[in-house]
Amino acid sequence: MGCRIGLTRAAHHTCDAARLRGRTTAQQPWTVVVGSGDRTDQESRSAAHRTATSVSVMDITIHSTFLPHDDPDAALAFYRDILGFEVRNDVGYGGLRWITVGPADQPGTSIVLHPPAADPGVTDDERRTITEMMAKGTYAIITLATADLDATFERLQADAEVVQEPTEQPYGVRDCAVRDPAGNLIRINEIR
Repeated sequence: MGCRIGLTRAAHHTCDAARLRGRTTAQQPWTVVVGSGDRTDQESRSAAHRTATSVSVMDITIHSTFLPHDDPDAALAFYRDILGFEVRNDVGYGGLRWITVGPADQPGTSIVLHPPAADPGVTDDERRTITEMMAKGTYAIITLATADLDATFERLQADAEVVQEPTEQPYGVRDCAVRDPAGNLIRINEIR
């Protein structure tokens, strides 16, 4: 086995785009991945071979995530009145509503509650599949966090469909899970 140094797919794309714009590759931000592999060029999943290193760091945050709703008023009541999130925006268009909510002390992080399959490129079959997956609670998930999981669960269990009571997971987190009115799975981790 030998060592290989290669550019990530994003770096290859950057290189191609730079050439098209007439820039030299020296003007581009590169990410170099260093790893070991064999002549088949297959990556190993063994922990012993995890030597990937990035030489560039991105200044990036999570701004918003999207969760579908099938009843905007029920979604609004759940996220505002039950979870205590502030409403940042409530936009209607064509009989549909997009509602943006988030924790009051985290103005840069939001959840956009959106009508599912509002994209005109979604087919009727895809809309049916999305509706079926939402009904089963397998379409969307979000993980939140709290310092006091037991108190949070105590407040939530009266108003939300409980999927899992607070549990110590074998992968190192303690969490619970509920569903919102649309069936979206909400896992809540305990901050330790």
